[in-house]
Amino acid sequence: MKRGFVMKVRGWSILFIIFFLGLFVPLTGCNRELHPNNIATDDPSTYPNRSISLIVPFSAGGGTDLIARALAKASEKHLGQPITVVNRIGGSGSLGLLEGSSAKEDGYTVTMLVTELSTLPHLGLLPINYKNFKPILMINADPAAITVRADSQWKTITQLLDYTRLNPDQVKMGNAGTGSVWHLAASTVEKAAKVKFNHIPFEGAAPAISALLSGHIDALPVSAAEVKANPGAQDLHVLTILNEKPSVSFPDVKTIGQETGLDFNYFHAWRGIGAPKDTPDDIVKVLEDAFNKGIKEKKFKEFMEYNGFSVFVKNHSEFGQHLKGQHIILDNQIPELLP
Repeated sequence: MKRGFVMKVRGWSILFIIFFLGLFVPLTGCNRELHPNNIATDDPSTYPNRSISLIVPFSAGGGTDLIARALAKASEKHLGQPITVVNRIGGSGSLGLLEGSSAKEDGYTVTMLVTELSTLPHLGLLPINYKNFKPILMINADPAAITVRADSQWKTITQLLDYTRLNPDQVKMGNAGTGSVWHLAASTVEKAAKVKFNHIPFEGAAPAISALLSGHIDALPVSAAEVKANPGAQDLHVLTILNEKPSVSFPDVKTIGQETGLDFNYFHAWRGIGAPKDTPDDIVKVLEDAFNKGIKEKKFKEFMEYNGFSVFVKNHSEFGQHLKGQHIILDNQIPELLP
């Protein structure tokens, strides 16, 4: 990505953020308008006494959305209230993260925190960072799988990279949005293999996979689980896994290191749940306990295993350290990948 392009994106993002903050965010402070069922008092001692909104910053059908819905269903009985998943799409996840950070700090709006919380601030695409949230718990982490259509001319990652070296900028590589984890995953391959892709952003993994299936793009780095869970999975072909170890979803697919000998730092999509930063600790504890029990539910574990999603749990304190560490690491790595 050229510097001029990044500057244009940043300029656009500033206008978008001003519009968002001026017209939309004030509404998030008025929970009773956003949640018409809010007829009970917000006395912390009776928490929770109404439904909880779980913001997903990506479109329905992607990995983050699927996990959020499965966990919400598994955790409701432990919380004693319904959990409603709300998809807030836009800005590679920035719109949903902004809304979540600006919500009323009463525990009735929580947000799926994703890798983009650590990437977008360093690109000037998100005016907040991990400090604007209070971590509740981490749920999972998954590596990328470079994926093409089953009828693609490339049957191995070596074939794709060889073609790209001879045809720079010709391979249309989709991603879940500019600055998203899958954008960075493709960029690490570019740098390590010394090739150049034509990056095409979408608003989440689900529309990117749809674009791949319909032939609008040539390849896509998404989690192996997102490939496996997609209704069109039979028409997709995973070329390689960007990880030290093969994927449990596609155990016969070699890692990129195994096939090409390339060795570099891999980007993983991690997901967790957070609340606005000043949410009371006792409310966060109630949420952590409920979601942790939901993760242990048999149906949730079966869902994760069947679809190839890993379960990688960290408590609120451990998740907080993870968020801080990711922010620091990416502050150094992103300028190298997207100068």
